[in-house]
Amino acid sequence: MAEDAPKAAGPADSERDRAARLLQEHFAQGRLDGGEFSSRLERVYKASDARELEAAVSDLPSSPEPPRPARAAGGAGGGRSLLRDPALLIPWGLWAGVNTLCFTIWLILYLTGQSDGYPWFLWVLGPWGIVMAFITLGLAAVYRGGGTAAGD
Repeated sequence: MAEDAPKAAGPADSERDRAARLLQEHFAQGRLDGGEFSSRLERVYKASDARELEAAVSDLPSSPEPPRPARAAGGAGGGRSLLRDPALLIPWGLWAGVNTLCFTIWLILYLTGQSDGYPWFLWVLGPWGIVMAFITLGLAAVYRGGGTAAGD
């Protein structure tokens, strides 16, 4: 009679997939190194019963904590992290450098009498500065909103 009893089926594919996803999340967050991740994943897919499957992930938390937003790492000074963002530092630095050069050229020409004094450098400084101000305000809104893009 014991021979007629069906053998216990292995874990369902959905259970294996859940365990594999859990391992992937922990690997992505750095809790598992590459070798340990590979060996545990192999154990998950070779598990013949639920007990073996559970043993491969039993020492890991069931749901890894979500990664912290980049702005939370900087502490309470959210504005300071915006000012240190290379997406703003580099363009503003270029704006300042180019406009300093334009003003210097204008000043030399004006002081040597080669120019009538028309402040043409403002045509570089103004429009570019307005565009940079809008970009800065847009990035500030993104930082305030939690740093997520519109498609997320």
